[in-house]
Amino acid sequence: MATARTALPHAPVYASDQAHYSVGKAARLLGLQLITVASRPDGTMDPGDLRCKLHQQTDQFPGAIVLATIGTTMRGAYDDVTLLRDAAAMFGDVYVHADAALGGFIAAHAPSLPRWSFRHGADSVSISGHKMIGMPVPCGVVLARRHLVPDVSSAEYVQATDRTLGCSRSGLAAVLMWSALRRLGYTGMRTRVLGCLDVARYAADRLAEAGTRPSRPTDSVVVCFDRPTPEIVDRWHLACEGDRAHIVTVAHVDRAAVDELCADLSRMRR
Repeated sequence: MATARTALPHAPVYASDQAHYSVGKAARLLGLQLITVASRPDGTMDPGDLRCKLHQQTDQFPGAIVLATIGTTMRGAYDDVTLLRDAAAMFGDVYVHADAALGGFIAAHAPSLPRWSFRHGADSVSISGHKMIGMPVPCGVVLARRHLVPDVSSAEYVQATDRTLGCSRSGLAAVLMWSALRRLGYTGMRTRVLGCLDVARYAADRLAEAGTRPSRPTDSVVVCFDRPTPEIVDRWHLACEGDRAHIVTVAHVDRAAVDELCADLSRMRR
């Protein structure tokens, strides 16, 4: 978002009501106006509402910073970067950031081929390493089109170049992420993703049998269902919002864990 502000200093940020809460925090720190766009029933940003919000703001603020979420926090939906860019293009210059913290590694291998990356119209992409790869510490990568990246900061006494906001980063996290990607390789990562998607499909079927009204976007590892009792929420460390809870079938979540959760849910209903 800092890179986007440099490119379009007077443009508001448009993010869906399903975007991560850190988007609001970043907008406040950067002094950017944040405009919330409605989501569709499947959890993706509504391009029609984006056009409506842009139309209301164009006279005051030409251009738009559009924040697409690739794997929304609660529902795991993939915003369509191409569709959102096209929807905003008629209102001036557009910068699209793809927040692919959860869904980037999945979207890259998903059978439905979500439109989420640079070739689909993103100007920058961020991906976390502590979710699908399972790093023991929070870490991630941010990529941006070369012409948008600011000049490198440097100081002779550190003998290094720097593009970070905090002027420092964890070298250990970078090495751990590099090592994991080298170990997995393209084939290993694809196998992991497809395995996680298979468990998500299985979870949706088993949760339906348990009577919890599950929902799952296409090719998502996030399965939402009716919020259970506080005892089950605590036992399974479930993330909840309103009357719904979810599970995220990353690599350590297997069918046996799903079966055990569903057994608990069935006992609760009885």
